[in-house]
Amino acid sequence: MASKTAAAKDIITLHGSAAIVSEFFCYAANSILYNRAVYPEESFAKVKKYGLPMLLTQDESVKSFLSNLTCQISEWLEAGKLQRVVLVIMSKATGEVLERWNFRIETDAEVVEKRVSREKSDKEIMREIQAIMRQVASSITYLPCLDEPCVFDVLAYTDTDVAVPFTWVESDPKLIANPQMVKLHAFDTKIHKVDTLVSYKNDEWDEEE
Repeated sequence: MASKTAAAKDIITLHGSAAIVSEFFCYAANSILYNRAVYPEESFAKVKKYGLPMLLTQDESVKSFLSNLTCQISEWLEAGKLQRVVLVIMSKATGEVLERWNFRIETDAEVVEKRVSREKSDKEIMREIQAIMRQVASSITYLPCLDEPCVFDVLAYTDTDVAVPFTWVESDPKLIANPQMVKLHAFDTKIHKVDTLVSYKNDEWDEEE
């Protein structure tokens, strides 16, 4: 008698996808803050995530900020209201924007409206996230050195009908004039697709001037 085996399929729900994406942003933010030396190296602890060694801040104020941010992002993602998240690195002395790490989010509207699920292997999603994290970790090779004390902020672009939570404030987009840009890898849960782009201040002088 013939027999067949069926591979188990990974079902992705809206809630599960929102959790994956919000957790990704938390780890990505930690990695950016570490690799761009926004905070001292000794203020991070090593953990393993996505099959990679990752660094997490031990600064209590930053941990609290990113924890609250992750919860809010997950809520917006599950409602299908989040369009992009931008981590901005600025000069501490002048407030000048030096880098913008832009995470653009596309949401499957049918999933939000009808609460249907999608299928994609957890391993495949992890491989896609690994590729982004490796690019963040190697950012020192393609981004200019930040040779001054810096601070960071996070901007969230939401649908216009979203009320601003009391812990957030309306903000200008903190753009960089004539930036250089590097497109990084994307990942897709089949419900949320995240495209990553970093733009940075171009300090190259013009020889004709």
